[in-house]
Amino acid sequence: MDPEYFKSHEMCWGTLGTMRPFSNFHPDKDAMEIQAALEKKDAGTLVRILTNRNNAQRQVIAKTFEEITQKDLAAGVKKALAGDLETLLLELLLPPMEYEAHRLQQAMTGLGTDEETLMEILCTRSGKQLQEISTAYTFLFKKDLEKEMKGETSGDFAKLVVALLHKDAGSGVVQKDIKSLSASIGGKKADAGPWIDILTSRDSDHLNKVLMGLELENGQMVDQVLEKRFSGDIRLGLKVLVQCIQSPDAYLAKRLTSKKASTVQGIMVSHCEEDLLCIRAAYLKLTGTSLYTALQSQFKGDLLQALLAICRSED
Repeated sequence: MDPEYFKSHEMCWGTLGTMRPFSNFHPDKDAMEIQAALEKKDAGTLVRILTNRNNAQRQVIAKTFEEITQKDLAAGVKKALAGDLETLLLELLLPPMEYEAHRLQQAMTGLGTDEETLMEILCTRSGKQLQEISTAYTFLFKKDLEKEMKGETSGDFAKLVVALLHKDAGSGVVQKDIKSLSASIGGKKADAGPWIDILTSRDSDHLNKVLMGLELENGQMVDQVLEKRFSGDIRLGLKVLVQCIQSPDAYLAKRLTSKKASTVQGIMVSHCEEDLLCIRAAYLKLTGTSLYTALQSQFKGDLLQALLAICRSED
């Protein structure tokens, strides 16, 4: 880890992210070091620089690199590296909302849709951020995100993802919402409609009151109710949405226990400048092990060093 990182007097200590602006920032110097590292295929230097600059600084480095070398930095990384490390560094070079657009596109590409990644992004991003992601998606892939989602999903789950894409924190009456949700699970077949309508159109404080009231009324945890009364993709979707309403940090921590590199990298890159400190705390509470330690048992080499630098420290 670059010792200069710790000398910064400009680090955003008020944030809950782990990656912050590098104080002694010289993009020309970084670009030249990166050029030499790419020629030597020196992964260590690439990791050291790119994981010790925040995203805005990495965008400046990429632009400076192109001005100096007349070459594209991402293309250079692809040529010099391979595997998960190449993927991680390319992810770090993308602007945040473009990166989320890429994650959504990857979740809908190939055989089968990765419903949980779709839900993770839709549930943990604000309505404004989702609008920006949708715009980035159209710019990058020349396709409409909503249409793509509709094409890759079906039934109530399709209605849920579209509602989340356009979610809005409107107002509602707690007792009325509790009554609507309770009635929706009271019949022979549960009705997902009220769940979709209410859970995608209220703020989190309101929804937490609704969910607590529903649990008191039914004598069961909401997660248990959803498990019993729904099935398939809509059950998964509603369960993820409820978990993210109750505690997005706990949900993301649970996702990080996955042994899948793409899931771990995706969450860490997405949240490293926003709330990874909170997710780290939730991970420790959930597993009894710090994320920093857990990464060391799952990854190795330069990829491990990059992930540890993003994680930043032991808890």
